[in-house]
Amino acid sequence: MHRNIKLLAMPVLLAALLSATAMGAGIKKDLKIAFLPKQINNPYEVIADNGGLEAIKEMGGVGKVVGPSDAGASSQVSYINTLITQKQNAIVIAANDANAVVPYLKKAQAQGIKVVTFDSDTAPEGRALFINQADSESIGRGQIQLLSKLIGGEGEFAILSATPNATNQNTWIKWMEDELKKPEYAKIKLVKVAYGNDDDQKSFVETQGLLQAYPNLKAIVAPTTVGISAAARYISTSPKKGTFVVTGLGTPNQMRAFVKNGTVKAFQLWDPGALGYLAAYAAANLASGNITGKEGETFEAGKLGKRTVGKSGEVILGPPTTFDASNIDNFNF
Repeated sequence: MHRNIKLLAMPVLLAALLSATAMGAGIKKDLKIAFLPKQINNPYEVIADNGGLEAIKEMGGVGKVVGPSDAGASSQVSYINTLITQKQNAIVIAANDANAVVPYLKKAQAQGIKVVTFDSDTAPEGRALFINQADSESIGRGQIQLLSKLIGGEGEFAILSATPNATNQNTWIKWMEDELKKPEYAKIKLVKVAYGNDDDQKSFVETQGLLQAYPNLKAIVAPTTVGISAAARYISTSPKKGTFVVTGLGTPNQMRAFVKNGTVKAFQLWDPGALGYLAAYAAANLASGNITGKEGETFEAGKLGKRTVGKSGEVILGPPTTFDASNIDNFNF
């Protein structure tokens, strides 16, 4: 009798085991995952963080967003220390500085907290994974390719960046400068890299300064959502509107009015909400023990499907999109 019960139970147990294996280890419930943006009030960061919170809700976790109001190199340190004290399962951070936060993130990791960087990386020892918008090289080269089309392959331009130590900006600028070395860009000259510190008013003033300092300037490339909108706002009320080129990285909602009124012809970006969403799934898979951050590992990322960990713990969202008058109304972020 007892043996029969055991025999009957075996197929049920086997089916359950097979089902669990098919699903993978799964994501633990009630994980505490904190997002730490560069700046709490940066519109781009808000979209990215909201994407993360959406994913955490899907997974049955507890999400929160904390962060500084300025993008200073060490402004995130006190928040990391607080999150360690709160025993978060994972911290997802867009780093203001590649090195300043690393000792504190290492402290978090030593206490079992999983660390994921997204949008802007730290030195590799500060985290297990880096969720990158797109391949940095293709972003940087793509900015110059678009610029060249917009200015007819010749003229002076300036770059309006965020902070001098922003990892992502500096990597993109490096690839922009490398692309400029190609013979087809021989007539395009980079005259200045200016810094608006991801502050709207400072970026606006920097734009004004660039136009005064370089009377032959034909374009500004701002690989920062704050910088591109501030530059566009300045040009939109200037006599140069319609002839001066403003391009870079911006969100469709932020840039729509400038595209419609002829200030901006084209710009690029990926979906920041999807970036945050992917970062949250990566953090949850780390915290659940499904992955460790080793090259070649794969994990499920909800509606974004299966993702693979690349070299140096990098996971790439996908290629950027070029937005212009023909497609901007198809996007809402």
